[in-house]
Amino acid sequence: MQNQPKPEVWLRGPLPEISDYLQPVAHALLQAQEEINAQLRNFPATLLWERPAHVASVGFHLQHLTGVLDRLFTYARAESLSENQLAYLKSEGKPSSAESDVSELLETFNKQIMIALMQLKHTDKETLTQIRYVGRAMLPSTHLGLLFHAAEHTQRHTGQLLVTARILEQSS
Repeated sequence: MQNQPKPEVWLRGPLPEISDYLQPVAHALLQAQEEINAQLRNFPATLLWERPAHVASVGFHLQHLTGVLDRLFTYARAESLSENQLAYLKSEGKPSSAESDVSELLETFNKQIMIALMQLKHTDKETLTQIRYVGRAMLPSTHLGLLFHAAEHTQRHTGQLLVTARILEQSS
């Protein structure tokens, strides 16, 4: 008998303790996590910072996914970014000794996904239409808008990461 692949996360049913309004956000984050972890399971560390055709590296995408989730979920809590978050933003795309290999970057990303899911579990649906401000320019969004953007931004970079990783593995 053939192994049947699992359906995509959004087709597996609702996630416990997360508002119906936020299920799509949680599903998108978990789908990205599954796909990234599967693709990078045996990804060579020597290719982590390669930039085929000058596109962003796999390492950049992993750092950026982690950082942008942290930043957008901070804004969603109606908080400003910390100095550590601003420093992390400036370091995205550069190898660091703290995140020197694929497994370390994946671990950091996976932790950020779990933090995001925990925040979704504790998000009061009554706050979803409240205004939230983004960045130093204090551009207005809504609580739901920020969470939705975090999900779609994660999906966009996941696609880029997966394509870049596959190209690098095929050409090596």
